[in-house]
Amino acid sequence: MGASHIFKVQFVREGKVWEIYARKVTHGGLFGFIEVEDFVFGERSSVVVDPGEEKVKSEFAGVQRTWLPMHAVLRVDEVKKTGVSKITAYEGGNVSLFPMPMAPGGSDPGSRK
Repeated sequence: MGASHIFKVQFVREGKVWEIYARKVTHGGLFGFIEVEDFVFGERSSVVVDPGEEKVKSEFAGVQRTWLPMHAVLRVDEVKKTGVSKITAYEGGNVSLFPMPMAPGGSDPGSRK
C-alpha cells in the first residue's frame, strides 16, 4: 500500500475560515467545486476536548464527501500529519475571491440600460 496522504483544506464559510483535514481532495465531477472526502479528525485520548474541533467534527458527522465552491477555497496543502480542525475569524488581508461569472448574454444584471 502506498503512502498515506493528508490534506489541509482552508475555506471561507459564513464569514469564517474553516480548516479541515482529509485524505482525498480532487477537482471533482461538479464544475467549479473541489471534492473533499475521507475526513480526518484528531483522535485524542485525553479528557480535554477542543470545542472548536468538536464543532467542525459535528458539522461533518455522517458526511462521506463534500463539495466546496472553488471560489471559497483559500488553499489546499499536503501535510505530513493531521492538525486540529478549527474555525477562525476571517480577517480578509490580501486574499481576494475569484471574479464571479457574469449573467448570460454578457450583461451585468445590476446595470441599467
